[in-house]
Amino acid sequence: MTVSAEAYLAVVSETIGRVAAGQRDHVGRAADLIVESLRADGVVHAFGTGHSEALAMEIAGRAGGLVPTNRIALRDLVLYGGEPADVLGPKLERDPAVAHRLYELAPVRPQDVFVLASNSGVNGAMVEFASIVKERGHALVAITSAQHSARMTSRHPSGRKLADFADVVLDNGAPYGDATLPLPGGGAVGAVSSITAALLAQQIVAEVVARLLAAGERPPVYLSANITGGDEHNAELEARYAGRIRRGA
Repeated sequence: MTVSAEAYLAVVSETIGRVAAGQRDHVGRAADLIVESLRADGVVHAFGTGHSEALAMEIAGRAGGLVPTNRIALRDLVLYGGEPADVLGPKLERDPAVAHRLYELAPVRPQDVFVLASNSGVNGAMVEFASIVKERGHALVAITSAQHSARMTSRHPSGRKLADFADVVLDNGAPYGDATLPLPGGGAVGAVSSITAALLAQQIVAEVVARLLAAGERPPVYLSANITGGDEHNAELEARYAGRIRRGA
């Protein structure tokens, strides 16, 4: 396989089609869990580390997305927990203890639902966070790479992985290592997990909105802040969830 923009587009197109077809039922089940939570005045909490943080940003606080959403990030330890900035680092996601502090800092209520994203699904903080979510009785949707996770040993003391805790697991279709175009001397370029995770996130939101519309309910959806009336529309909806949805850095 050659390395080129066209080759990458071909791989992405094939992967998107495969994920969209293969995960259709899982997307529907995830939407059902979220609708159930929203109808109980719940909020969707989204959490990802590394590049999977993009999934949380896709769900929480963007135009066309659901207003009752909250993004959890490792930097919450600094923004809301008072930790020094130097606590943040590339290996922080491997520390299970971090998960307890993140959950404590989040504005969580019992009826809330969680969407967690991790391509490998094996890092300690994410696996521990998933275990806490389920111990506290929340519904949990996981987005991960089935292929990558299957080839990894868990970095959590329990030996379990993110998918082991989820009520619904969505496979982002990424290969082991994420990148898709092999290089002659080893390695590869052209990662796909961010693209397919964004696809799944937007499909879930679309299905949530479809279910609310079918029941005659008004979906709480953001307008772009960069269109006329967007700020006013968004502020009115956000006021209903004051103190429960954060739009941190």
